[in-house]
Amino acid sequence: MDLFSKVYSAGLQGIDGYPVQVEADVGNGLPGFYMVGYLASEVREAAERVKTALKNSGFPMQPRKITVNLSPADIRKDGTAFDLPVAVAVLTAYGIGEPSVLEGSAFIGELGLNGRIKPVRGVLSLVSALRDAGRRRCFLPKENVPEGMAVGQIEIVSVEHMEQMMEFLKKPEKIAREHFFYRDFLEDQEEDLVDFSEVNGQKLVRRATEVAAAGRHNILYLGPPGSGKSMAARRLPTIMSAMSPEEQLEVSKVYSVCGMLPAGKALLHKRPFRAPHHTISPQAMAGGGKYPKPGEISLASRGVLFLDEFPEFRREALEILRQPLEERKVTVSRVHGSCVFPANVLLAAAMNPCPCGFYPDRSRCFCNEQQVRRYLGKISRPLLERIDICVETSPVSYLEIRGKEEDNESSARIRQRVEEAREIQRKRFDGSGIFFNSEMGSRQVRQYCVLGNQEEELLQRAYQAKGLSARGCHKILKVARTIADLDGSGRILKKHLSEAVGYRDLEEKYWGKGV
Repeated sequence: MDLFSKVYSAGLQGIDGYPVQVEADVGNGLPGFYMVGYLASEVREAAERVKTALKNSGFPMQPRKITVNLSPADIRKDGTAFDLPVAVAVLTAYGIGEPSVLEGSAFIGELGLNGRIKPVRGVLSLVSALRDAGRRRCFLPKENVPEGMAVGQIEIVSVEHMEQMMEFLKKPEKIAREHFFYRDFLEDQEEDLVDFSEVNGQKLVRRATEVAAAGRHNILYLGPPGSGKSMAARRLPTIMSAMSPEEQLEVSKVYSVCGMLPAGKALLHKRPFRAPHHTISPQAMAGGGKYPKPGEISLASRGVLFLDEFPEFRREALEILRQPLEERKVTVSRVHGSCVFPANVLLAAAMNPCPCGFYPDRSRCFCNEQQVRRYLGKISRPLLERIDICVETSPVSYLEIRGKEEDNESSARIRQRVEEAREIQRKRFDGSGIFFNSEMGSRQVRQYCVLGNQEEELLQRAYQAKGLSARGCHKILKVARTIADLDGSGRILKKHLSEAVGYRDLEEKYWGKGV
């Protein structure tokens, strides 16, 4: 007599989950355990893990022909999250448990040979997909319960061992339900380890960094070694506006899929800060592989991607950023499928003006013109056009170095102004899918960056003198809009536009005329 059961689980495609039906049939025939449904090797190996785990949990299976199918069969399944649903499907096919437990339920987890249920990666995406598919309850490994609860609107049941799982199947009244309350995940926020009060001098750099944070504008720091370029960039996250719940969930999904969520944490509250080494490959930067995984630009989404020693990066690794910086997403297409990863980053880059770092100070720089030109030429014009703000750091005087931190503005004070500008932008773009001035398209630029006659003449002169492209012109207008927001002004005034134009001067100074 054939026995059949069906349970629900979920798989991963990129950073998104999709529902999977796990069907088990136990019937007459040559004894064996057969798994089908376009499976990766680790999923096929679940047959041996499940058999051994059930035996060591007090359920030695009678020799029968067992067939397990994971549907939809045209999507490749990988990972170890299917162990638990396969085990439950086999148990219920053997007649173990009450059918009512399976109604509206889903199962995720890896099995150890001793029957222990182990944590898996990507639980945020998996549980989100199951909730959206109408599942009301999800059984998870104990370590993954906080992630599952963070999704909300779905009951989460913690299971640690197959013996406990079988007990739940037999006696549904023992299932403990846990509900998610968002405040539970707001209590352990970490303090920032760095602060802008530690940055002495460099008023122009501090101002440019504030503008970049307020409008989410890409920024390039250029100056001699030891002048504070990296120091300012590393403090960018401390002055950026707090992440919304939706942003926290999006960021945490990426880290969950990559297995990079800190132990015991369901959501990331602080904006990401990623600083890859300049030896990084293009694939590691943008994401990819035979079975695509997120790269550094996706790990930095909603936060800061900091590229120190900018010209030392491989040209391919830099050029691959051009499209993601414009579209704010990365599309990776492979034979086995196409994945879309988020790439909504603030790009911060730092570089010296020449190989030795002291150009154009000829009292200290001994690089010849060709060396300087070759060094600066590593950064292409199309990539420069995607940078909204260029700011030059100057050598810090002894008195500034020895200055007191209490004389400098703290990150908290700067962040307060940034939050106020962010609120103006939120109201301006409410319901449009745009959150920051840097994300405006040409239609929004025409609508929100209206200029008076004097401002129009100033922009026209800058456009002609600097040889700007349409993209460069729009970048100036977006930055001017942010400066006006920080000033609390509804209109873009001449002083706002002048400051925005000034942030493009370095491009002309160092790249506009060769050297």
